[in-house]
Amino acid sequence: MNQALIVLTSNFCSLTRLLFALLTALAVGSQLEAAPRITLTVQADKPSHKISPLLYGVFFEDINYAADGGLYGELIQNRSFEFRGTDALFGWSLVRRGEAQALVSIETDRPINPNNPHYLRMQIGSIGSGLGVANSGFGGIPVLKGSNYLFSIYARAVDSYNAALSIRLETAKGELLASAQIVGLNPNWMKCASILKPTRTETNAHLVVMTAAPGTMDMDMISLFPEHTFKNRPNGMRADLAQLIANLKPSFVRFPGGCIVEGKDLANRYRWKDTIGDVSERKANWNCWQIAMSDAPAPQYYQSYGLGFFEYFQFCEDIGSEPLPILNCGMSCQLMDKQFVPLDQLDSYIQDALDLIEFANGPVDSLWGSQRAAMGHPEPFRLKMIGIGNEQWGGDYFARYEKFVVALKAKHPEIQIVASAGPSPDDQWFRMAWLRLRELNADLVDEHYYRPPEWFLDNVNRYDQYDRTGPKVFLGEYAAHTTARRNSLDAALAEAAFMTGIERNSDVVVMASYAPLFAKAGFTQRPIDLAWFDNTRLYGSPSYYVQQLFSLNRGDTVLPLELADSRPPQPASRRIVLNAHHTDAEFKDVLGIEESSEFTTRTPGLFATASQKDGKVIIKVVNPTSQATQATIRLSGMSRIGAKGEAIVLSGSAPSDENSFEKPTKIEPVTTPLSGIASEFRYKFKPCSVTVLRINAER
Repeated sequence: MNQALIVLTSNFCSLTRLLFALLTALAVGSQLEAAPRITLTVQADKPSHKISPLLYGVFFEDINYAADGGLYGELIQNRSFEFRGTDALFGWSLVRRGEAQALVSIETDRPINPNNPHYLRMQIGSIGSGLGVANSGFGGIPVLKGSNYLFSIYARAVDSYNAALSIRLETAKGELLASAQIVGLNPNWMKCASILKPTRTETNAHLVVMTAAPGTMDMDMISLFPEHTFKNRPNGMRADLAQLIANLKPSFVRFPGGCIVEGKDLANRYRWKDTIGDVSERKANWNCWQIAMSDAPAPQYYQSYGLGFFEYFQFCEDIGSEPLPILNCGMSCQLMDKQFVPLDQLDSYIQDALDLIEFANGPVDSLWGSQRAAMGHPEPFRLKMIGIGNEQWGGDYFARYEKFVVALKAKHPEIQIVASAGPSPDDQWFRMAWLRLRELNADLVDEHYYRPPEWFLDNVNRYDQYDRTGPKVFLGEYAAHTTARRNSLDAALAEAAFMTGIERNSDVVVMASYAPLFAKAGFTQRPIDLAWFDNTRLYGSPSYYVQQLFSLNRGDTVLPLELADSRPPQPASRRIVLNAHHTDAEFKDVLGIEESSEFTTRTPGLFATASQKDGKVIIKVVNPTSQATQATIRLSGMSRIGAKGEAIVLSGSAPSDENSFEKPTKIEPVTTPLSGIASEFRYKFKPCSVTVLRINAER
């Protein structure tokens, strides 16, 4: 071979080797690029602490017409004519057909009982072709064809009135849907009852009580109930709303609320003793949410207390939840009238707390235990915890709280007591509360915060550094409030990310509940709520399904999870911290600004937590970004891993997505089989998603 050919061949071989090297490098680089840059390593052989069995519960407050007109099954508004002043006849109207004439008034002479001193008097001149009164319920009375509705009334004849009453369900146009007759009235109050069965379904029916002769008669406690309530309880709850709560499988129910416990003033405070016994003897109260929001006044918003402490306890028992009643501590709302009971006059408030424990747990031969038994529940409710004060702060609160604790612990050391840390997660009152409550060795400290989604993402690790030997945390009220003030997916994702931190720190945060729970469309003081309803429909928000995902997939034990993200860091941005707790601005339904303070937030990646229960590894992963994210999942320390499992995914197409009456399940979890599971496998997390991976595995 000549020299020229040798040189050419040599150059060609070198070029080939170079080209091969380049192609190999590109291929390797491509493979490296395709490999996930996020790794989730679950260490099943190093289990951490137990997860609190009470971790996920619900907070119920009569706000946004959540009780009367909502969860409480009563269909008549202002049934006992106890609305104040010029609103005494609110919800009622005079029905005059033909030449009928009558005078209608609210009277107080010889009432049914002192707790309900007002009643309706009709002085009938002529009945024409029809005379009576009608009630339109809470924006119309919904009835179903063929269903039974239980009507009752207290009535008496005056001045020898001796005629029947015709009870009718009518459409808004006066068309008859159902009817019954009440006869035999006498000069004494008597309770009369009948069953109405509509001939067709109607969403806007009216209840009409018609008289049949001239004269004078009195009426009070006019009631209409669906026979079908939750668990078919008498004086029970609207079945679909109660079931919506039950479907969360909450470990506890906090009741009867927040601000209504305190009241605008002390006269307006919630008194649990007014809410038990026969409903005709329960003393009604106006709701402080009438005036708490200046741009959403509701002057006709009242509490009938038909849904009272007995019904709350019974509901908790029905759904397998622990009851957590909250009691007034001798202070009204500090953001309203700010009235305090003098310390030397606090004994009756403390006695109310002691009596409540006896009502819930006492034997049938005790004073309050006998009243529970008389209401149909001789067995104790097994109350284990109680809250003293709702959202109080400062030295005035601690002085009162301490007196409660001394008295309650002396007689009932088994009862856990919840204390308040105030309305903010980080202000001077919050810091003061934790200092003092640590000194007092409090059982549980109730933290509240309503903040923007960015705050929740930035505070996922909030509880990592909390003192493990101090009081436990009850996160009693929280929700992410978007600037648009909507129950959108981005708020739910921020809450879910934060909840991974709660679950990881469930040795400190032992209870948590979103707030508020319910909002009735058209009757709303607070626009961000877990679930929405009207008279016939309901839907859960994306936040509802986040709560459900975490509650139904709660493990017994936390497993250490390391999340490694090798992606290039994104530049941080500056965001103003919005102060969304209860301030005067918040009562105007506007987010205020906390003294121009700022915080730095990074571009979020994935948030995750892992746990184990009944031979399953449960991994919860939140991807709040708008990009699908692939990750490598490593299961360390497993002796056996099932090749199949399931993935439960809550996701949407955009962060602003919401559920609605028209599309109630636009955002809801979807369960799909998960295959190809091994000690190391890949999974692509959808954009804007919460994912629960359930894997059969054993250590």
